[in-house]
Amino acid sequence: MSTRDKLVGAATLKRLRLARGWSLSDTARAIIDTAARLGQPFDISAASVQRTVARWESGTAPILPSERYQLLLSHLYARGPDGQTSLGAGSDFAELLDALGHLGESERHLGELRALLLRTTTDSGGLLALLGPPTQRTLSVVLADPSRLDEGLIAAMRDAVATVNGHVGSIPFMRLQLMLTPIVESCRRLLASPVPKMLLPDLKSVAAQAYTLSGRLAFETRDDEASRALYTSATNAADDPAAPWRHAAVRLSHALVTLYSRPGLDAAKQLVDAAVRDARAGQSVTIRARAHALQAEIAARAGQAKHAQTALALAWYDMDKDRDGDPATSSFSPAHLRGFEGITNLYVGDLSAAHDYFARSAESLLAPRERVQRAIVATDQAIARIRLDDPRSAAELLHECIDAASETGGRVAAIRLRRARRDLRPWRREDFVADLDDHLIEVFGA
Repeated sequence: MSTRDKLVGAATLKRLRLARGWSLSDTARAIIDTAARLGQPFDISAASVQRTVARWESGTAPILPSERYQLLLSHLYARGPDGQTSLGAGSDFAELLDALGHLGESERHLGELRALLLRTTTDSGGLLALLGPPTQRTLSVVLADPSRLDEGLIAAMRDAVATVNGHVGSIPFMRLQLMLTPIVESCRRLLASPVPKMLLPDLKSVAAQAYTLSGRLAFETRDDEASRALYTSATNAADDPAAPWRHAAVRLSHALVTLYSRPGLDAAKQLVDAAVRDARAGQSVTIRARAHALQAEIAARAGQAKHAQTALALAWYDMDKDRDGDPATSSFSPAHLRGFEGITNLYVGDLSAAHDYFARSAESLLAPRERVQRAIVATDQAIARIRLDDPRSAAELLHECIDAASETGGRVAAIRLRRARRDLRPWRREDFVADLDDHLIEVFGA
């Protein structure tokens, strides 16, 4: 971190303080009050805290606030002068994170701070917190007069959807659903209003993303009726002849939740086949790879080995292409595709190969956003061990999967766990299965 960067960070912290009309002593008192509100009272004097604040803002050798102070500053600046929580672009909180980054804090830790504050947002009722104060005001004006919709507001709404999506796996699904609700409802109202015609395609694009994510979150919270309605809205919003890959992306997400919320394979297969057609006509090789991968899984579950292997080959063909400039923001990666290789081999191939594919996939799915998928893949790996007649080792792995499924709240992971436990029935009198049952009861209550 260069000296110039640190001075920019220090200046930003000073600007934030002065914008609230605070002296150094006022800021010290605000930090102490915030610590008390959070149940973390200081045992040091206000004068000492004031000297620490001054060192952060030094014009010659500024220092990075410690982790404890970063947490307190985050809670302090997440609340605006009006007491409302605001975490979006243009908020004091966003400015604080920028300052900490200039002072040398890592992106990983800044992401953890952002996630921590997002977790508390729904507790305080700040459902519009992902939109900064200027954007909140603009949204209110535009909802009253849709003709005033502009590109800036659409971009802010897109960023809010991306923020919620980025915290899948690290924040409970119900909270994410609550944070997304204002964006979903704003999209509904604006699409039903006379917005500027030239902005309609971008608005529909954001709406499709919001509805799709909300449909997935409704599925995770076991509201299947709401999920189906949201996916219908997403499909309609994504109906852009110039970008058929958007339609494909919606249908792929819909197919996945349909696979686990409706009996049989037919409904999911129809969605996947339609997604493949759209993806082949579209510009996104990532979406094509994902569509062919899911097509392989559906075929494998139906016992169609040749069809499954062909679809997998097509998925790898797409995955290996140059994806620079790909219009889709999907995080689908080779690690995800190896998981589909595993599931295909689990049903219609070599069990040892399936196990190894699952292991390689799980080892690579390390990002916070990938925790849900990692729990699913690891549970599938345990199922492969059971079918390879290694139930004790499978049970050991399932203990880790239970903890992961509990932490993420993933519905599919829980379904996979129940399937794995059924596969262990021949060993139900063994101590290692009894221990697993105790763990399941402790975590899930059943």
